[in-house]
Amino acid sequence: MDIATVEQQYNQLQQEGQSVTQGIQALAGKLKTAADGGSADAREWLLDLKELALNIQQEQQQVMVLMQAMHQAVQNDMQQYTQPRPWQPGYPQTPQAPGYPQAQPQQGGFLNSLEHSGFGQALMMGAGFGIGDDLINAIF
Repeated sequence: MDIATVEQQYNQLQQEGQSVTQGIQALAGKLKTAADGGSADAREWLLDLKELALNIQQEQQQVMVLMQAMHQAVQNDMQQYTQPRPWQPGYPQTPQAPGYPQAQPQQGGFLNSLEHSGFGQALMMGAGFGIGDDLINAIF
């Protein structure tokens, strides 16, 4: 999988989260209008919608925790791959032959691209998407 695919999927996930948020806002607005008009059912449905919105928010936060854990796992694997292996007793330590440079870890690659993508930046900053506390409080 390349970074462009990851970025595309992340952007699609963000758009879907925004769509869910807009749908909840629209429905909450209708229910609030009906509840303000005296509908007892609308008040109860508004409370049900609030509970559902909180559940969606928790799910989205868990998705971000999962993505951050995956990002950290990739970083850990890359660090292990790029760190030189320590000399072990019993194995001769051979000096590098003149004229042949030591292998250096690559500075580019998937992880570097990931860290500079919108998805990678969101992971490193802990930023999420979807239904935030301020939105839930504003709706209800």
